[in-house]
Amino acid sequence: MRSTSLALLVACVAGCATLTQDSLLDQRFGPADPSRFDRPATPPPGGVSYQRDVRPVLENRCVVCHGCYDAPCQLKLGSWEGIARGATKALVYDGTRLLEAPPTRLFVDAQLPSQWRQKDFHPVLNERTPTPENNLAASVLYRSLALKKAHPLPDEPVLSGAFDFSLDRAQTCARLGEFDAYERDHPLAGMPYGLPGLAPRELDVVTRWLATGAPFDAAPAPPAHVARQVKDWEQFLNGSSLKEQLMSRYLYEHLFLGHLVFEDDAHHQSFRLVRSTTAPGNPVVPVATRRPYEDPGVARVYYRLEPERETILAKTHMPYRLSAQRMAKYRGWFLDPAYAVQALLSYGDEQASNPFLTFAAIPPESRYRFLLDEAEFFIMNFIKGPVCRGQMALDVIQDRFWVFFMDPKSGSGAADAELAARLASKMRLPASYGSDSPALFAWLEMARQESDFLAAKNALLTQRYGGVQKVDLPLIWDGDGRNPNAALTVFRHFDSASVVKGLVGEPPETAWVIGYPLFERIYYLLVAGYDPYGNIGHQLNSRLYMDFLRMEGESNFLTFLPKAARGPIRDRWYRGASDSVKAYLDGSKNPLDAESSIAFRSNDPQAELYGMLSRRLSPVLEQRFDLATVSDVGLRQPLQTLSRIRGASLAWLPEATVLRVDDPPRPPRYFSLLRNTAHSNVTHLMKEKAELLPAENTLTVVPGFIGAYPNAIYRATPAQLADFARAIQGLASEADYRALASRFAIRRTNPGFWAASDALMQAYAQWSPLEAGLLDYNRLENR
Repeated sequence: MRSTSLALLVACVAGCATLTQDSLLDQRFGPADPSRFDRPATPPPGGVSYQRDVRPVLENRCVVCHGCYDAPCQLKLGSWEGIARGATKALVYDGTRLLEAPPTRLFVDAQLPSQWRQKDFHPVLNERTPTPENNLAASVLYRSLALKKAHPLPDEPVLSGAFDFSLDRAQTCARLGEFDAYERDHPLAGMPYGLPGLAPRELDVVTRWLATGAPFDAAPAPPAHVARQVKDWEQFLNGSSLKEQLMSRYLYEHLFLGHLVFEDDAHHQSFRLVRSTTAPGNPVVPVATRRPYEDPGVARVYYRLEPERETILAKTHMPYRLSAQRMAKYRGWFLDPAYAVQALLSYGDEQASNPFLTFAAIPPESRYRFLLDEAEFFIMNFIKGPVCRGQMALDVIQDRFWVFFMDPKSGSGAADAELAARLASKMRLPASYGSDSPALFAWLEMARQESDFLAAKNALLTQRYGGVQKVDLPLIWDGDGRNPNAALTVFRHFDSASVVKGLVGEPPETAWVIGYPLFERIYYLLVAGYDPYGNIGHQLNSRLYMDFLRMEGESNFLTFLPKAARGPIRDRWYRGASDSVKAYLDGSKNPLDAESSIAFRSNDPQAELYGMLSRRLSPVLEQRFDLATVSDVGLRQPLQTLSRIRGASLAWLPEATVLRVDDPPRPPRYFSLLRNTAHSNVTHLMKEKAELLPAENTLTVVPGFIGAYPNAIYRATPAQLADFARAIQGLASEADYRALASRFAIRRTNPGFWAASDALMQAYAQWSPLEAGLLDYNRLENR
């Protein structure tokens, strides 16, 4: 009773404080009008244009931190609608949440600023009496920029502890009524936070725009040839037969996070595939559900292509080309095969979260072909979707590994199809328990089902590969001789990750081989079924279940090695792990009985297998990340020397960095330095430090750009690269690293930081026009 009374008293005091604060704001700026920006003003003739003048400034100075789910205070500045929505103190990523949180997805969960006010978002634009003075003084956005102008960064290379750049730092998210106190208490917290302020011209543009009421001029409509293709695709995706509807449901559940671009569009305008309550030809009315397979609440949904309104960010950008050839492939996979669809299955959690039940009518080979055709895109969904944020989400994978795929033409494809059909009910995923998931019970149930699944899988494989059919290299997909998606490299950068085509770097410690059931399960675990707003049980179950799927991919790779070599290699991969864990790779829960028929001749069969696979896939391997493609020998050799650095010195180096090489009159050339942190194993949740093996750290150096979150930007001339490599090799303390950074880093405090950033972004866009997006500086170091 006493605690209840205390809680009521606290709530009362807080409510009174809010009322007092609002009353003072009313006196100062006039009454609040939450609907002021529900209909944006248009810019006056000759005035500042949002699209032409303001958006480029905000993108290159603000969106580099304020984009996507991990934007501080959920303040997304990549669109006018995101600015008008404002900010909130609520967190998206919260590993301690006991109950699911209401989703707050821009353009999905509310459409108007006034609706966001009802979801506890507060404005950063002036929603009070609209005068030029109020439009600045009552704008949290303007005052944040003005605070930086009044209190620029201290004149020091490394900022003091007053600045907190940690990923999970406490967020203040000051409202207008709190901003006077915020300015007094945090004079150095102006925006951009912990970076140089806007140039006078840039600040003037944004100030004049805000003073006139933040008018909005919409982006131009898509050109006619793009609009025609949108119409063609919407017609294709909204066929009336059950077969067409099932195909479209499958495509939507796999493409909903992608940026769809048309092959003949030189500007690469991106579209989103959305579910709408309205048919093509009418304005899109989005269906808002937590997951793409949940009940839309209407008898018939329509699949629509909607232009992307937010800035393209590298950390979320997943381009997927649409073309006449792509449509023909879809027909060949999903519509031409002779199968019947008797009825569309329900949207119930347990069934809809299991694609092997929902899409059982579609031939498994068709589904697998669809995934293989753009395998990098779908694995990119695992990484750039909402799941992969923070160390807990990523400590389930090694820092670098190669990925291969089972060939759908081989007997393995038929085995996978049989496996998917026979064991559909045993492939239940964490999302089937919803976003308010019990942790222990769900985990124990899924562990039991995984054991049953592995037993049935091995019985089937023993039957197939213990007879005439052998485990041999032709079981590995060769991209049909033309598709570079046949081999991929995944990098983990501690709390972010990347995937690229090709076998990048030296042979890694581990590799995966993925077949259809595993591919589909990982996708529905990490993408379609993962809810970033879910409770701790949902997040924990997803993380723990991924252990099973990682081990399944690794055990598939082990199957190609000699039976006698599998145990020792498994033990090296899982040093310090329990026997019960190892049993899922090659042991009592997953006995790999079939012998490989590959003829090995060395004492290092894993390295030998890597060589065989590289030769098998050589016609399709992506080579652009190979240092051998650097034609300048004087540049290539010191970079190769840099890439051969091994050991504990690399522990002082950031995870993912960009190296700019200046060699006038040539334009700067850019390379990515990726630290591969060695682990004894990756099975222990939140015990990563105990698993580190610094002596086995390696460094991958590649031309171009890998990674969306650079931790540092270095600059050197070709003549300095040898010294740069020696400095890295000699790192033994934080003081050593600070000396290296003082010589080579373009620190966040550098007055020329934004000029260097602009050059880097431009180079990225030129190097990879379709894949490039704005890099994110939330993980930029302060050292």
